[in-house]
Amino acid sequence: MDFSIPSEHEELRQRTVQFIRQKVIPLESDPRQYAHGASDELRRELNAMARAEGLLAPHVGPEWGGLGLDHRGKAIVFEAAGYSVLGPLAMHISAPDEGNMHMLEQIAREDQKERWLRRMASGEIRSCFAMTEPHPGAGSDPSMLATSAQRVGDHYVINGRKWLITGAEGAEVCIVMARDEEHGGKASMFLIPMNTPGIRIERILDTLDEGFAGGHAVLLFENVRAEVRDLLGEPGEGFRYAQVRLAPARLTHCMRWLGAARRAHDIAADYARKREAFGKKLGEHEGIGFMLADNLLDMHQARLTIWHTAWALDQGKRGGTESSMAKVICSEAIWRVVDRSLQILGGMGITRETVVSRIFREVRAFRIYDGPSEVHRWSLARTALRQEAAG
Repeated sequence: MDFSIPSEHEELRQRTVQFIRQKVIPLESDPRQYAHGASDELRRELNAMARAEGLLAPHVGPEWGGLGLDHRGKAIVFEAAGYSVLGPLAMHISAPDEGNMHMLEQIAREDQKERWLRRMASGEIRSCFAMTEPHPGAGSDPSMLATSAQRVGDHYVINGRKWLITGAEGAEVCIVMARDEEHGGKASMFLIPMNTPGIRIERILDTLDEGFAGGHAVLLFENVRAEVRDLLGEPGEGFRYAQVRLAPARLTHCMRWLGAARRAHDIAADYARKREAFGKKLGEHEGIGFMLADNLLDMHQARLTIWHTAWALDQGKRGGTESSMAKVICSEAIWRVVDRSLQILGGMGITRETVVSRIFREVRAFRIYDGPSEVHRWSLARTALRQEAAG
């Protein structure tokens, strides 16, 4: 496995670093940010800045306006973008749009790509992905999917409730997962405009994090009529398509949040160099120095994990098991890095004088979304048992 960075990726990384530090970080205190994410006005302004630098949606293919980065290219650029809490939003590589664009590029028809993907990649519109449901519907167990799609003539009638739907407020289109009654209750996916009658945002949930445009919504689908042309991919293949989206999306989360963890560490290390206590700099005290060392170890391990998994995906491997392992390793390591960084900052860490307290809230949620660590461990344990049984 070659861990060297190709020259074209290094040049792109440097451009991203410069863009984030010079253009994006100065806007982190912009008042157009709320408990449920940045305003659409701020998002569009950030997207315009990234577009001017040739850095908008670099993960999508050139035919749709991007740079066509492979997974290893994403690992380099997404980490650099994640150094600012606004970086992924600015470059239009934040969830859920980044994962949705990837999936549309893989499985959508050409007319669907022209209708939705091109406009998404340009930053003209946002999207959301509606799979998770409140009890007793599907959460970590997708087989409990309760939302139904009933074929009636040339339409599907969709009924159900979804929740924790990131970015629903302000989205133009929603990718909906529903139990397809015509195909034995197997899941199908639908691309449905958010202004379709019967789709209603019941409320925006009050959550710990605040980094996703549009927040996290509860969505109600009441007799929503979706046209047959709104089917995404083949009917009854929704769970398979979900993996097309989820395996890479788990990894891109790791990339972005590693950048955020590095930012928190840099702020803590700088503080430890300057702040004095008990006759010497904080960093010279072994307790603080060891925390900084452990941060470097965790970030190194996370980066190696990301690179290995990105390499596997680039080699055409399905990546389900690899992305599960990466998600657990990286989310837990990144959490430790940010937690230590906040601890090093002491009283400063719990204030909004630095961005570390915000990063702390954001990365705590990362250990839950896209599958809690415990669910991935349970799945990996079953894999381990099957391997043992096979000898």
